[in-house]
Amino acid sequence: QVQLVESGGGLVQAGGSLRLSCAASGSIASINVMHWYRQTPKKERELVAFIRSDDSTTYADSVKGLFTVSRYNAKNTVYLQMNNLKPEDTVVYYCYTQLFRVGVVVWQAYWGQGTQVTVSA
Repeated sequence: QVQLVESGGGLVQAGGSLRLSCAASGSIASINVMHWYRQTPKKERELVAFIRSDDSTTYADSVKGLFTVSRYNAKNTVYLQMNNLKPEDTVVYYCYTQLFRVGVVVWQAYWGQGTQVTVSA
């Protein structure tokens, strides 16, 4: 069994910062790319950023220069540092990954449960 557990969400004032964490646990053989998504008010999940196994990163245009994604491979953990937060960043953030479980030859996709970020004006 594999689980992704997010943490670090909460309430912050506009202009403030938060750091989200997502830890993958279970019988994991390898993880390639780890992603952060967020759910828009229209209930669509949009990609925020992702980081590959070589630590190369990609960001949505809306968060470039504001958010930083990083990972700690030894703990199968991905982070999202969010700076200069705005009220429109108030949504639920999810981590997502595709990984190989031990003894399984095809990759499998997993979502975390989500963590709420609320930015007050």
